[in-house]
Amino acid sequence: MSQRDPIRVFVTHCFEESEDYTRAFEYLESARNFYYRNCSAPDVQLDSAAEEALREELRRQIGLAEVVIALSSLYPRHQNLLLFELNFAKAGDKPVVLLPSFGHEPLELKLLKGLVDESVPWDERALVDAVRRQARHEETTRWDTIEFKLD
Repeated sequence: MSQRDPIRVFVTHCFEESEDYTRAFEYLESARNFYYRNCSAPDVQLDSAAEEALREELRRQIGLAEVVIALSSLYPRHQNLLLFELNFAKAGDKPVVLLPSFGHEPLELKLLKGLVDESVPWDERALVDAVRRQARHEETTRWDTIEFKLD
Protein backbone atom coordinates (compact mmCIF):
# COMPACT_ATOMS: atom_id res chain seq x y z
CA MET A 1 0.00 0.00 0.00
CA SER A 2 1.33 3.41 -1.00
CA GLN A 3 0.07 6.70 -2.37
CA ARG A 4 0.28 5.19 -5.84
CA ASP A 5 -1.55 2.03 -4.81
CA PRO A 6 -4.11 2.96 -2.11
CA ILE A 7 -6.48 0.41 -0.62
CA ARG A 8 -9.91 0.72 -2.24
CA VAL A 9 -12.53 0.94 0.54
CA PHE A 10 -16.31 0.80 0.41
CA VAL A 11 -18.22 1.88 3.53
CA THR A 12 -21.81 0.68 3.65
CA HIS A 13 -24.47 3.32 3.19
CA CYS A 14 -28.07 3.53 2.11
CA PHE A 15 -27.63 6.56 -0.12
CA GLU A 16 -27.44 8.89 2.83
CA GLU A 17 -24.51 9.96 4.95
CA SER A 18 -24.72 9.12 8.62
CA GLU A 19 -22.63 10.08 11.61
CA ASP A 20 -21.00 6.64 11.64
CA TYR A 21 -20.25 6.89 7.90
CA THR A 22 -18.48 10.23 8.39
CA ARG A 23 -16.74 8.99 11.53
CA ALA A 24 -15.33 5.93 9.72
CA PHE A 25 -13.55 8.23 7.28
CA GLU A 26 -12.32 10.47 10.10
CA TYR A 27 -10.68 7.39 11.63
CA LEU A 28 -9.13 6.36 8.29
CA GLU A 29 -7.88 9.91 7.66
CA SER A 30 -6.25 10.19 11.08
CA ALA A 31 -4.02 7.16 10.50
CA ARG A 32 -0.42 7.91 9.59
CA ASN A 33 0.99 6.36 6.42
CA PHE A 34 -2.35 4.86 5.46
CA TYR A 35 -3.59 5.50 1.95
CA TYR A 36 -7.04 4.59 0.74
CA ARG A 37 -9.49 5.46 -2.01
CA ASN A 38 -13.15 5.83 -1.17
CA CYS A 39 -15.31 3.73 -3.52
CA SER A 40 -18.60 4.54 -1.79
CA ALA A 41 -20.76 7.40 -2.98
CA PRO A 42 -23.85 7.90 -0.82
CA ASP A 43 -24.68 11.20 -2.48
CA VAL A 44 -24.98 9.84 -6.03
CA GLN A 45 -28.13 11.07 -7.75
CA LEU A 46 -30.18 8.31 -9.34
CA ASP A 47 -32.80 8.98 -11.99
CA SER A 48 -35.07 6.47 -10.35
CA ALA A 49 -35.48 5.57 -6.72
CA ALA A 50 -36.46 2.06 -7.76
CA GLU A 51 -34.89 -0.62 -5.60
CA GLU A 52 -33.20 -2.31 -8.57
CA ALA A 53 -31.54 0.97 -9.60
CA LEU A 54 -30.23 1.39 -6.04
CA ARG A 55 -28.91 -2.16 -6.04
CA GLU A 56 -27.21 -1.75 -9.41
CA GLU A 57 -25.42 1.38 -8.19
CA LEU A 58 -24.34 -0.46 -5.03
CA ARG A 59 -23.01 -3.34 -7.16
CA ARG A 60 -20.94 -0.85 -9.16
CA GLN A 61 -19.51 0.81 -6.06
CA ILE A 62 -18.74 -2.43 -4.20
CA GLY A 63 -17.21 -3.92 -7.34
CA LEU A 64 -14.48 -1.26 -7.26
CA ALA A 65 -13.51 -1.98 -3.64
CA GLU A 66 -10.97 -4.35 -2.10
CA VAL A 67 -12.59 -4.31 1.33
CA VAL A 68 -16.01 -3.38 2.72
CA ILE A 69 -16.48 -1.64 6.06
CA ALA A 70 -19.95 -2.48 7.33
CA LEU A 71 -21.71 -0.12 9.71
CA SER A 72 -24.04 -2.04 12.00
CA SER A 73 -25.85 1.23 12.77
CA LEU A 74 -27.61 0.83 9.40
CA TYR A 75 -29.17 -2.46 10.44
CA PRO A 76 -32.26 -1.24 12.33
CA ARG A 77 -33.53 1.12 9.59
CA HIS A 78 -32.05 -0.37 6.40
CA GLN A 79 -31.74 -4.07 7.11
CA ASN A 80 -32.52 -5.19 3.54
CA LEU A 81 -30.02 -2.89 1.83
CA LEU A 82 -27.27 -3.65 4.37
CA LEU A 83 -27.79 -7.39 3.90
CA PHE A 84 -27.74 -6.89 0.13
CA GLU A 85 -24.42 -5.00 0.35
CA LEU A 86 -22.84 -7.68 2.52
CA ASN A 87 -24.15 -10.58 0.44
CA PHE A 88 -22.89 -8.94 -2.75
CA ALA A 89 -19.49 -8.31 -1.15
CA LYS A 90 -19.20 -11.95 -0.09
CA ALA A 91 -20.34 -13.16 -3.53
CA GLY A 92 -17.53 -11.05 -5.02
CA ASP A 93 -15.03 -12.45 -2.49
CA LYS A 94 -14.59 -9.05 -0.82
CA PRO A 95 -13.64 -9.13 2.87
CA VAL A 96 -15.97 -7.37 5.30
CA VAL A 97 -14.94 -5.50 8.47
CA LEU A 98 -17.82 -4.75 10.84
CA LEU A 99 -18.01 -1.65 13.04
CA PRO A 100 -20.64 -1.50 15.81
CA SER A 101 -22.87 1.51 16.27
CA PHE A 102 -20.67 4.23 17.76
CA GLY A 103 -20.80 4.22 21.53
CA HIS A 104 -22.36 0.77 21.71
CA GLU A 105 -20.95 -2.67 22.33
CA PRO A 106 -20.74 -4.93 19.26
CA LEU A 107 -23.95 -6.86 18.74
CA GLU A 108 -23.98 -10.46 17.66
CA LEU A 109 -26.48 -10.33 14.82
CA LYS A 110 -27.31 -13.84 13.64
CA LEU A 111 -28.26 -12.54 10.20
CA LEU A 112 -24.71 -11.19 9.71
CA LYS A 113 -23.01 -14.44 10.71
CA GLY A 114 -20.92 -15.69 7.83
CA LEU A 115 -21.02 -12.30 6.10
CA VAL A 116 -18.39 -10.62 8.29
CA ASP A 117 -14.70 -11.52 8.24
CA GLU A 118 -13.65 -9.38 11.20
CA SER A 119 -15.39 -7.23 13.78
CA VAL A 120 -13.49 -4.32 15.34
CA PRO A 121 -14.29 -1.63 17.91
CA TRP A 122 -14.25 2.09 17.16
CA ASP A 123 -10.51 2.50 17.40
CA GLU A 124 -8.42 4.10 14.63
CA ARG A 125 -5.59 1.61 14.96
CA ALA A 126 -7.87 -1.45 15.12
CA LEU A 127 -9.85 -0.28 12.08
CA VAL A 128 -6.79 0.48 9.94
CA ASP A 129 -5.07 -2.77 10.93
CA ALA A 130 -8.22 -4.76 10.08
CA VAL A 131 -8.53 -3.03 6.69
CA ARG A 132 -4.87 -3.77 5.89
CA ARG A 133 -5.18 -7.35 7.06
CA GLN A 134 -8.38 -8.06 5.17
CA ALA A 135 -7.65 -6.13 1.95
CA ARG A 136 -3.96 -6.89 1.43
CA HIS A 137 -3.18 -9.59 4.00
CA GLU A 138 -0.64 -7.27 5.63
CA GLU A 139 0.18 -8.13 9.21
CA THR A 140 0.89 -5.05 11.23
CA THR A 141 3.04 -5.57 14.25
CA ARG A 142 3.20 -2.19 15.86
CA TRP A 143 4.64 -1.31 19.19
CA ASP A 144 3.56 1.48 21.45
CA THR A 145 6.33 3.63 22.84
CA ILE A 146 5.83 5.02 26.30
CA GLU A 147 8.10 7.79 27.45
CA PHE A 148 8.80 8.30 31.11
CA LYS A 149 10.13 11.43 32.65
CA LEU A 150 12.53 10.79 35.50
CA ASP A 151 13.15 13.64 37.90
